[in-house]
Amino acid sequence: MEKAAPDNETQLLASQKEPGGCKEGDDCAENRLLVQNEANPAVPSQGDKGAANQISNGFSGAQSPSAGKEGGENVPSATLAAAATTTTTSTTCGVEVRQQLMEVGERETWSKKVDFLLSVIGYAVDLGNVWRFPYICYQNGGGAFLIPYTIMAVFGGIPLFYMELALGQYHRNGCISIWRKICPIFKGIGYAICIIAFYIASYYNTIMAWALYYLVSSFTAELPWTSCKNAWNTGNCTNYFSNNTVAWTANSTSPAEEFYIRHVLQIHRARGLDDLGGISWQLTLCLLFIFTIVYFSIWKGVKTSGKVVWVTATFPYVILFILLIRGATLPGAWRGVLYYLKPDWQKLLATEVWVDAAAQIFFSLGPGFGVLLAFASYNKFHNNCYQDALVTSAVNCMTSFVSGFVIFTVLGYMAEMRNEEVSEVAKDTGPSLLFITYAEAIANMPASTFFAIIFFLMLITLGLDSTFAGLEGVITAVLDEFPHVWGKRRELFVLGFIVICFMGALSTLTFGGAYVVKLFEDYATGPAVLAVVFLESISVAWFYGVNQFCSDVKEMLGFSPGWYWRVCWVAISPIFLLFIICSFMSSPPDLRLFDYNYPYWTMVVGYCIGTSSFICVPAYMVYRLATTPGTLKERILKSITPEMATEIPFGDIHMNAV
Repeated sequence: MEKAAPDNETQLLASQKEPGGCKEGDDCAENRLLVQNEANPAVPSQGDKGAANQISNGFSGAQSPSAGKEGGENVPSATLAAAATTTTTSTTCGVEVRQQLMEVGERETWSKKVDFLLSVIGYAVDLGNVWRFPYICYQNGGGAFLIPYTIMAVFGGIPLFYMELALGQYHRNGCISIWRKICPIFKGIGYAICIIAFYIASYYNTIMAWALYYLVSSFTAELPWTSCKNAWNTGNCTNYFSNNTVAWTANSTSPAEEFYIRHVLQIHRARGLDDLGGISWQLTLCLLFIFTIVYFSIWKGVKTSGKVVWVTATFPYVILFILLIRGATLPGAWRGVLYYLKPDWQKLLATEVWVDAAAQIFFSLGPGFGVLLAFASYNKFHNNCYQDALVTSAVNCMTSFVSGFVIFTVLGYMAEMRNEEVSEVAKDTGPSLLFITYAEAIANMPASTFFAIIFFLMLITLGLDSTFAGLEGVITAVLDEFPHVWGKRRELFVLGFIVICFMGALSTLTFGGAYVVKLFEDYATGPAVLAVVFLESISVAWFYGVNQFCSDVKEMLGFSPGWYWRVCWVAISPIFLLFIICSFMSSPPDLRLFDYNYPYWTMVVGYCIGTSSFICVPAYMVYRLATTPGTLKERILKSITPEMATEIPFGDIHMNAV
């Protein structure tokens, strides 16, 4: 910890508390309480007088006029007059500070530390942990995949996660305003993050609308995806659970598959991305209900959303435990577990396995979406974000691993019932793994209605946490950037933003909406986020400076990050991100959904949508250099130099970092 200030220095700082009007725990909009000596050259510094005026952490204090007499010194009248002028200036600035606080309002903080932890865990643990990790794990060598996954987490994902938490907590700003305190020329990163968050909100919540449709359909004695006697079924529908003599052929489709494709999505009524068909009014109502829940959960800020996550972040773990116990008791469950964990060591020699491990840990922990910056900005200044980063990262990774057992015990049961290999049953990927394969298995369990209800409730709560977080990242960024416009109109801004997100999601509610969701997920957001976080890590480690960043961390936590973290931030993490970006660009994923092969022009559209967000970064750089006065060299130097200080709590007041 830093050395404590001398007693007389503490007394001097306390004398400034009244004029500034900053009460204990307040965050002044601009700290002018501590006036630097150069602000009034007529006042000699306390160092010249022999008094200890330099505070241990590098900040200087303005002494009251009577301080010299209290110290037993004979102070000249001219000095006293100049000091009085300084005090008047300080008082005037204090009034301005109070006015700004009245206009903008004090920055709220989490009611409890647990609210923050649950919010971060709820954000990191999402639908992808349930469907993406198990599929990628068995596809890339089973238990052997855990080796590259752990390595990528330790040297790539967790350092980036820790970096964002520390940045947000120290500077206490959203993803736009924070760049004024780090490296102003990279402010376009914040705008790019907001656009990416809008794209994600436009398709991610549609998946929750599908889950809600399933949930409503589950309140029946017999689940509707258990029989082939419904209006949406075709002649290929084969219910092998009800009749063991029925043979499963290559053209066979299960009742669950037809319920999902032909009844929920109604994708057979769309020709492709060039003809999406009409809008499903059922899914529209479901999405409207989802966004209504979201609005009333986040409209008041983290103090309300921090209470909601006590349910939405913990409920999935209760359900996962119940489903794990149920799955382990099913016949054939051991086959699924064996297939999930059986190591294939040869896979470790394939580059694709390491790329998948890096991408999985990155998108699972979720740095670069502005959420961690926003959440951490509402922390107390001296909160141990280092411990938080390790705990939440470990919980996230363990949740992914346990989810694999929940999924594969059921897949083993499916393989046993179909008399097929687990690999044939586990060919469904993405949402299809949940809405077809897992839904079918649940439908044929005892007490199927109960398990269907809790399973789809779990999916909805998993998605809600991530939506709360993603939207809060944008809301915090905009409110911090435009406090005088939206500072007292948060509810109105949140409502407007959610309405815009709902309108943007209309294309995903069409009969071909699943095609749009797949396009957005694979092309419109992934590459852009990777590029944005790569620039973010470079700007913090190389422009802002890893030494300065570590000094900031020491200011908060009392200890400086070790060499391991420094090396990761400076070199390993940027290389980690560059590795994923280059791998994606060299071999972009082939887009295919069900029987529809995406035409080439759709990939171009996907790249254009992704570029539309990332273009904010170079566009703002050009704007910044064009509007900054001076020569080119002076413009560059001004653009990479922090333009405003960060307020640092020190006792009863908040001081600006010098």
